[in-house]
Amino acid sequence: MIGKKVESAFNGQVNAELYSSYLYLSMAAYFASNNLVGFAHWMRVQAEEETKHAMRFYDHIIERGGRVELKEIDGPKASWKSPLEAFEDAYKHELKVTGMINGLVDLSYSENDHASRSFLKWFIDEQVEEEASTNEIAAKLRLVGDKMAGALLMMDHHLGKRGKGD
Repeated sequence: MIGKKVESAFNGQVNAELYSSYLYLSMAAYFASNNLVGFAHWMRVQAEEETKHAMRFYDHIIERGGRVELKEIDGPKASWKSPLEAFEDAYKHELKVTGMINGLVDLSYSENDHASRSFLKWFIDEQVEEEASTNEIAAKLRLVGDKMAGALLMMDHHLGKRGKGD
């Protein structure tokens, strides 16, 4: 049985993961509106991944005898000055999510909830990957700087090849 404090915190994380999906879907729409279909594809895959993360929390709550309570999801930002700004925002967002996951780990320790601690291990590892991928793309966009047009098209082509689960 899941404790009430952990149940409430995990419900908050369901909301946060769905917000993440909204944010990445908004970024996908921004890229699509700028004819950067590869960037848009990368963000759509990311949005789908975030929805799967939300469902992991959802399922864990139910499997442990808790109750899922869905809350309103805030609307995300809708435009960025550049692809670099969008990926910098994505990286900052992933840092925030990492902090949230770390807080859940701390709570699971304080509540002596071994099942949640075990469950959260996957998310700890996942956040390392999430931070690395968004930061790598932002770093490459910084690197191309003034040579943006050609490099942007090359990156757009490369990002369009991202498969689900990559």
